[in-house]
Amino acid sequence: MAQVCVFDAYGTLFDVAAAARVAADEPGRDALKAVWPQLAEHWRLKQLQYTWLRTITGEYTPFWEVTKDGLDWAMEKVGLIDDPELRERLLALYWELAAYREVPVMLAQLKAAGKQCAILSNGSKDMLEGAVDSAGIGEFLDAVLSVEDVSIFKPSSLVYDMVGTRFGCGTKDVLFVSSNGWDIAGATGYGFQTVWVNRAGDPVDRLPHRPAHILSDLSTIPELA
Repeated sequence: MAQVCVFDAYGTLFDVAAAARVAADEPGRDALKAVWPQLAEHWRLKQLQYTWLRTITGEYTPFWEVTKDGLDWAMEKVGLIDDPELRERLLALYWELAAYREVPVMLAQLKAAGKQCAILSNGSKDMLEGAVDSAGIGEFLDAVLSVEDVSIFKPSSLVYDMVGTRFGCGTKDVLFVSSNGWDIAGATGYGFQTVWVNRAGDPVDRLPHRPAHILSDLSTIPELA
């Protein structure tokens, strides 16, 4: 049984498409309304790609800068580059991303069972604090761990090391949960018990390490912990 349950943040606890979806529903956003799913997809993909490239090249920059760079690329891709007001609105909404609806109950169940719970994220500390506060889940978390403390992005082992350092636990004592297949592969190779939250029903990534469990959402995490 796991002693510590560790969650990736963006795409796992927090809905990364929410910023574009919410903005598209606001008055006067007709151009965005037509392309918001594509914008959200491009934004997320570039955000991730830029973390990997910066890790490979050793050119770390905080996740907030990566997030802005990814949005700029995505807006140009969908033809919305000449809309600085929309850009600022989307960035503001990213600080208030909604948690998936099962998250508060799931975390409360883990805490009631005596588990320690944490976030381990590429996100900047202030971004994570904003998201946790907005979602109202801070009371269920024992730690919010950011890669800012090691200046390198996941899936570097230096990031996964942060869990043992914070909780004084072994790798087998950790249940690590992420919606990102590459993150799960890295965490599995590191030695964590892993759960891939595969909301989209995607194939398993062709990487050396596979998830121990695959779920469609987070609601049954307490049963695995």
